[in-house]
Amino acid sequence: MIKNGHHAADREAEKGEPPGGSDLDQRSVVRVWCDGCYDMVHYGHSNQLRQAKAMGDYLVVGVHTDAEISRHKGPPVFTQAERYKMVRAIKWVDEIVEGAPYVTTLQTLDQFNCDFCVHGDDITLTVDGEDTYAEVKREQRYRECKRTQGVSTTDLVGRMLLMTKTHHSNMDNPDYLQHTDNFGKGPKGHSPWTGVSQFLQTSQKIIQFASGKEPQAGDTIIYVAGAFDLFHIGHVDFLEKVYNQAEKPYVIVGLHFDQEVNRYKGKNYPIMNVHERTLSVLACRYVSEVVIGAPYAVGRDLLDHFKVDLVCHGKTEVFPDKDGSDPYAEPKQRGVFRTLDSDNGLTTDDIVQRIIENRLLFEARNQKKEAKEMAVFEAMKRRGETTEDAAQLSSQ
Repeated sequence: MIKNGHHAADREAEKGEPPGGSDLDQRSVVRVWCDGCYDMVHYGHSNQLRQAKAMGDYLVVGVHTDAEISRHKGPPVFTQAERYKMVRAIKWVDEIVEGAPYVTTLQTLDQFNCDFCVHGDDITLTVDGEDTYAEVKREQRYRECKRTQGVSTTDLVGRMLLMTKTHHSNMDNPDYLQHTDNFGKGPKGHSPWTGVSQFLQTSQKIIQFASGKEPQAGDTIIYVAGAFDLFHIGHVDFLEKVYNQAEKPYVIVGLHFDQEVNRYKGKNYPIMNVHERTLSVLACRYVSEVVIGAPYAVGRDLLDHFKVDLVCHGKTEVFPDKDGSDPYAEPKQRGVFRTLDSDNGLTTDDIVQRIIENRLLFEARNQKKEAKEMAVFEAMKRRGETTEDAAQLSSQ
């Protein structure tokens, strides 16, 4: 069971300041800028924004348009409207700027009154192979945060194109190796897929995402359950609708273990493992708490333990439990079950279908991205810059 929320004390601790000992009230607000595509938003994006917010007080996030992304790196999976809404739903984000320029300049920072920008310790290149943060780096208005190992949009696209269980287990599988060959062409290519399945969950990461609050007197405790695989805009719209069911909502999300998800969804789902799905859900501003490995049937013990006032489910199909019974029989009997229409029919299946339909475009995008990065890496090696940064670049 994970508690959610983000407090100033947490932020002070991350910056090395003792809780309660900060002079936040005595100084001007530090405004931080982040920008990116934020395509297929995952816990890696959320972790970047969490780290960026910890460096200041107010986080402004610029999100690029579809046209800009297509020009510099290839077609995005999600539309700009979907990406704007996804980023707004991340709990560390205070404000977003729609249609932010792909190259971050001093003018951009000044326009939005930001002290500096934050990016991960990988590299972002324009269509011409130039560092998009070169100008702000020169003027020392650039800071780095640690890239989250084991996931990227490229990784997730690869898992969907491959659609085998190797994304959960054995990366020596011949199918997986053939897939990496298809996406890492070129004699000097270093496949971007090598990071898949490298994510290792730690209690510290959960604490960083979920250091939160207990339900307070007067809160309405609302429970929802599911896979929440490839956490996407359909999930966000549903959770926002759940959140709006009460004046003081306390939303608990029950996440099913991978084996349970595979039982009722079939194929090779889930695409993301339960640890990855936990962080994705915890980053959502509408969620108060997560139950990891929640029972499929929402029974008496669960409802009583959490003192649940309301159980919600979307318009998607409810699959029966292993014994054929209705997993929501108990809340229905108690009169606390409610079906909600989020007005968004997007499913994980739909996202996978988008990827498959545009497979050649995404293959070309990933090969183009890797070729640019490898060219920069080789140039760094020729200049003798065989530093840790260069090594990290090769692993992206």
